[in-house]
Amino acid sequence: MLSFEYAWAAALIPLPLLVYFALPRATQQQAALRVPFFSQLIADSSAVPRYGRPQLRVMALLVWWLLLVAAAAGPQWVGEEISLPASGRDLLLAVDISGSMQIRDMQLGDERVQRLVAVKAVVNDFIRQRKGDRIGLIVFGSQAYVHAPLTFDTDTVGRFLREAQIGFAGEETAIGDAIGLAIKRLRERPGQRHVVVLLTDGASNAGAVTPTDAARLAAQNGIVVYTIGVGADELVIPGPFGTGFGARRVNPSQDLDEETLRAIADTTGGRYFRARDPQELAEIYRLLDQIEPIADDAQTYRPRRTLFHWPLAAALLLSLAVAGSRAWRGRRTAATAYPS
Repeated sequence: MLSFEYAWAAALIPLPLLVYFALPRATQQQAALRVPFFSQLIADSSAVPRYGRPQLRVMALLVWWLLLVAAAAGPQWVGEEISLPASGRDLLLAVDISGSMQIRDMQLGDERVQRLVAVKAVVNDFIRQRKGDRIGLIVFGSQAYVHAPLTFDTDTVGRFLREAQIGFAGEETAIGDAIGLAIKRLRERPGQRHVVVLLTDGASNAGAVTPTDAARLAAQNGIVVYTIGVGADELVIPGPFGTGFGARRVNPSQDLDEETLRAIADTTGGRYFRARDPQELAEIYRLLDQIEPIADDAQTYRPRRTLFHWPLAAALLLSLAVAGSRAWRGRRTAATAYPS
């Protein structure tokens, strides 16, 4: 459907006529010039230049003016109405990429991989299935950053998660700052339910905001925070030369502050989950998948394509054509009147 963004520009169409009739005609006061051979000039009528019919010139000027007004009116083609999928759910994923996420205590298939590698594999599937939800991504270490704003484009969010690297945000863990940043982003969308899924493997040891203060602020803004503590409970460190002799069993998750994570979830009305391996982590995200979506008004939009350049280009071509025609007629007349 063709529409005009500035339809009021049509009021400019009669402007040349108003100028023509409203303004007084110009008067010229020039000294007379005596031409002794004037009779010879008018003896041959071909000596008087003729540049086409005045009616054609007036029509060309009229069409040129209409094209300029049409371009100024902002023509655009409006497509058919397209509905956006919307469940009303806003999900912000806060993922820890501090130095401890490089510990290799997660079994992924036949290989023991870093915690972040396992998290990426599971969370990426979770993101890809969130069609109709608005998904955003926060990564945090010593500082917290919005890696992907809330969007329906889950493919882009998944790609940004895969590109996140350990240490990009620092080596420490600022859980409170991550929640605070999520609050800042979500409270800009009043009147809807908002969910934060925070995943970490340690304790908060950096940042300007404590996790408990951030949790209370989230609760005041109606934001639910689900926390996930990731990391195995036991890791076997082989002995010399990779043998079982002298092997030690350690707890790689001894720094995980489960008490604080549980308090954050309880304060905001969420839940705390423990993921010791990728299978448990996948099950946690399947449970999160069952979060009841919130009704939201259907969102629609119409694609628009601007067209002002077409009448503008036509006006330019018409100007060039008129100018070229006058120049050609002038040269032909001059050649006829004054043959070499």
